[in-house]
Amino acid sequence: MLTSFRGKLAASIALASMGLAAPAMAQSEEEEESGPITVSANVALTTDYRFRGVSLSAGDPAVQGGVDVAHESGFYVGTWASSIDGGPAYGELEFDIYGGWSGEVSDGVTLDVGLLYYLYPAEELGLDTDYLEPYASIGFSLGDAEATVGVAYAFEQDSLGGDDNLYVYTDLGYSIPDTPVSLSAHIGYTDGALAPPLLAGDPDDSGLDWGIGASVSAGILEVGVSYVGVEGPSIDGFTDDAIVGTISASF
Repeated sequence: MLTSFRGKLAASIALASMGLAAPAMAQSEEEEESGPITVSANVALTTDYRFRGVSLSAGDPAVQGGVDVAHESGFYVGTWASSIDGGPAYGELEFDIYGGWSGEVSDGVTLDVGLLYYLYPAEELGLDTDYLEPYASIGFSLGDAEATVGVAYAFEQDSLGGDDNLYVYTDLGYSIPDTPVSLSAHIGYTDGALAPPLLAGDPDDSGLDWGIGASVSAGILEVGVSYVGVEGPSIDGFTDDAIVGTISASF
């Protein structure tokens, strides 16, 4: 099984960089009011919980949400959960705990490193399904455009069948000036136990996933739609190409 690693990375980067572009006086006033700790939350409803191109909700809608706590030093911790359709082996809930450090290391360049722990508390078979995945990414921003290059590596663990898994990806984003519209594109490559072709029954343990989308923001709300696909066998509600809609709110 996979988890919503991309969403948590985006949230942690945003938390750590929040206020960096604000005037120094405004930033000081905010710090005096809120202190060195920032707490934020997010909730979402999606038509299909797709991650790395694979559906974890059997092609059905999913409810998601999380809480993040960030320190002004750049260190953060958080939790995130989603409804899933994992059968008796993984159950109906994914619950993640993560922590790391994110910050601007150069003008327009942000580094994020951390560790994710994926848990499936609703599974019924008593199997070892939980696993750890360290991650790192570098984000670049230039005006209204941004790009992120990242890697996640799940080392050999019993829950992965004694195998490991490497995931590398690139995300691109562009906010259309003077509008609430943002465009995004994604491509990723998996090598190991969680490769989409392998999960779909193909012997190939590597494969690509991709996506392209657009979103509209209004206050704390965001509505988005994306087209998602993967390499390998196409299984309806699992590894088939899909159009996914999401409405989310951040607090």
